[in-house]
Amino acid sequence: MSPTSSAPLHLAVALDGTGWHPASWRDPAARPRDLFRAGYWTDLVTEAERGLLDFVTVEDGLGPQSSHFLHPDERTDQVRGRLDAVLIASRVAPLTSHIGLVPTVVATHTEPFHISKAIATLDHVSTGRAGLRVQISARPNEAAHFGRRTVAPITDYDDPSVPDFFDEAADHVEAVRRLWDSWEDDAEIRDKATGRFIDRDKLHHIDFEGRRFSVKGPSITPRPPQGQPLVTALAHQTVPYRLVARSADVGYVTPHDAGQARAIVAEIRAWQQAAGRADEPLHVFADLVVLLDGTEAAAVARRERLDALAGTPYTSDARVFAGTPAQLADLLQEYQAEGLTGFRLRPAVAGHDLPAITRGLVPELQRRGAFRHAYEADTLRGLLGLPRPANRYAAA
Repeated sequence: MSPTSSAPLHLAVALDGTGWHPASWRDPAARPRDLFRAGYWTDLVTEAERGLLDFVTVEDGLGPQSSHFLHPDERTDQVRGRLDAVLIASRVAPLTSHIGLVPTVVATHTEPFHISKAIATLDHVSTGRAGLRVQISARPNEAAHFGRRTVAPITDYDDPSVPDFFDEAADHVEAVRRLWDSWEDDAEIRDKATGRFIDRDKLHHIDFEGRRFSVKGPSITPRPPQGQPLVTALAHQTVPYRLVARSADVGYVTPHDAGQARAIVAEIRAWQQAAGRADEPLHVFADLVVLLDGTEAAAVARRERLDALAGTPYTSDARVFAGTPAQLADLLQEYQAEGLTGFRLRPAVAGHDLPAITRGLVPELQRRGAFRHAYEADTLRGLLGLPRPANRYAAA
């Protein structure tokens, strides 16, 4: 089920280091010396909240960033190293009040039990603004960090072993969701007079059995304020589209034109119906890398300068847009007409393009009646029009 095409669009930003262009750290607006300080991330997220954005995602991984698909590189001219995305979100949460916080977690080598309590904790700390972006890891060097299994190299998403990674991710999400429900909403009594803190009958074993892992439960963390924090995933082709359709609340896709957007939305909706979720709300957001300036020529020139610093033209899985906020607003509304419900924008240079989104694009969309003028809900699910789910284990 998708919101109507006349609905105001939703906006998120994807935060990754100093920005998505590999030479972003060398831009005058970048702050590479602050990259591993809490204040840097607080500044970015509070800027996003100033622009009334629905949520931010924070990139993460289990190995150093690399210009290669499957293995590390030896480059020393690009940003390498990250802070933990969940810990960034937890640090920022008390300093913000409305914007959603969606860190990336890697399902392939991370225990569902650990992720469930980390995101549940984030939801409690943020009073209902948490989510996660689930991703897989198919890099052999990342598997070697853990020593529990070997991962054979894959060449692309058509590799026959790819569905196993995404099936495991679907199992991971299912186990996490069950753990969030393993405490009923009123399991905590906290009655000083009677000495009863908890109703043990309202904690439940989830008894999840998957191909790669089993989880007994219950969690050690009470049910999150949202009941179920947001689950999101990036998808490029049919196999990950199926993961979005069966497991996610929001899917990020990468169309390069309106026709591709229409086809991708249709395929995800078909898989959603096949998964028995046709009546459940599922947002489909398009990802775009953006370079925004006062004129198209200035944006294109800035992209060319960054490309020259990088030594090669920048390409991405997502469409790369260089232009003005008004031109981007035109593109977003063109894509929205094809069935997309929102957009996750990737600032090419965080210090330049994030403020251009919040102070240029957002006012332009507001003038068109296409974006909110104030936050209308206190939870992330509320901002996205998603109901708070009933607990699957609670008695009717």
